[in-house]
Amino acid sequence: MTEPSTNDAVDSSNTGDSSNSADFSNSGDFSNSGGADSGGADSGGRADSGRRPGSGRHGSGRHGSGRPAAERLDAARRLRTLTGVDETLLSRVPYERSRYTALGGVVLGTAVVAAFSMWNFATQALGRASVLVVVPTVIWMLFVLNLDRWLVTPQPNARRRLAGPLVMRLVIAVLLGAVVAEPLVLRIFATAVEERIADERTATLDRLQDDLVRCNPVPSKTETAKPEDCDGRVLSFGASPGSQTVELKALRSDVAELQERVDRDTDRLEEIGSEVRDECRQLIRIAGTNLFQRSSECLRLRAKENAYKNDHRTDENEKRLAGMNKRIATIEGALTSSRGDFVKARAEGIDKRMGEERAKQKEIGVLERMRALHELASGNSVLFVGIWLVRALFVLLDALPVLVKFLSGESAYDRMLTIESNSAVKIHGEEVRLVERRAMADIEIAQDAIEQEVRRSRAESEAAHREHAAAMNIRVRQAVNALEDELRRTSDV
Repeated sequence: MTEPSTNDAVDSSNTGDSSNSADFSNSGDFSNSGGADSGGADSGGRADSGRRPGSGRHGSGRHGSGRPAAERLDAARRLRTLTGVDETLLSRVPYERSRYTALGGVVLGTAVVAAFSMWNFATQALGRASVLVVVPTVIWMLFVLNLDRWLVTPQPNARRRLAGPLVMRLVIAVLLGAVVAEPLVLRIFATAVEERIADERTATLDRLQDDLVRCNPVPSKTETAKPEDCDGRVLSFGASPGSQTVELKALRSDVAELQERVDRDTDRLEEIGSEVRDECRQLIRIAGTNLFQRSSECLRLRAKENAYKNDHRTDENEKRLAGMNKRIATIEGALTSSRGDFVKARAEGIDKRMGEERAKQKEIGVLERMRALHELASGNSVLFVGIWLVRALFVLLDALPVLVKFLSGESAYDRMLTIESNSAVKIHGEEVRLVERRAMADIEIAQDAIEQEVRRSRAESEAAHREHAAAMNIRVRQAVNALEDELRRTSDV
């Protein structure tokens, strides 16, 4: 009973739509847009299955086979697709098309900026331009494009809940803008960043070379203190003059001690020899033989001199000192040659280590660029302000679709979308209630049928019970009568 009236209402609404579309088809805007069939298909929001074939949106002869091709080539329509609008509903307010076309251009521009940002980021991460960069660039562009499309897609009843969605969408746009902005900022300040990184790398190599020289000193004649803070800076060599240096040091110490003793003994012998010479110049005449001889004091001093030489081993010490000096000369000659080899080996080791360090500094990574940019900004207030202004500009550019959407206020399309959405919700509710009433009616009918079946079964059961009771009563009466007759016969006999 209710379903035909609903269909009549749908038919009447379609008739109204066809008349409205026919009116708009006369205007220039609607004819340029090419109608609303494919728009409804693009937006996916409304199906045209409920419209009659003869309505104004489908019955026009010029909307035939040439129409889809024109729509495919309509750039403005494609831009409006990026805003999520329904062309079927938008055709009723053709003056709103320019707004949503411009908004679609903003969404597309933001996606292009994001793609350029990802291209820069991937190029800096790889350290070179590569075909592989195209894959993340396209994926990131499509992601940002779809996300911005979701952010600006018109929502029904948005005016009633403006604060929450607006804040949420702005937060998403700002966060996305911050991610997109950083590679672009690094690209803009790439020259200054690369110069600073090059200077830092050069300074690092210079410090490493100085540390390697300091931590691997050439062995000298005198002992030097062990260098500090040389972890990881000490090189290993196949041959080092260190052992000969230790021996040379010990020899020099012994020579110094022995030289001191020899000098002391020599001085003492010089004193005794002077006394001997002075005393032995004088000869004494022997009275009996009339000959001259040395005095007893001269003989005593000579004996003292010989005894001192024997006790202090002066001759042996001098020979030993001469041998030790000869050994020192030999070791020093060998050390001179060994130091030359050591210096050459150390230079080769330093060159190898510096080559390894340079190999680690081949490409400039993204994190290294961000650190260098931060250091540049922290040391220069003007540059700091400039970097943040550029960063804020790109964040604003990425948040621009949301700002343009909500700062432009509620449009006629938004109000129509709200009305149509509320109407669709109401119609759906009525349809659900109709289905519910039908289901309840079917349940009630089924319950009545079951109750009738139960009553019929009870009635049949009661009738059968009564029939059985009547039959039992008849049988009882017959048995009683037979018994009475038998008693009578017995009493008569």
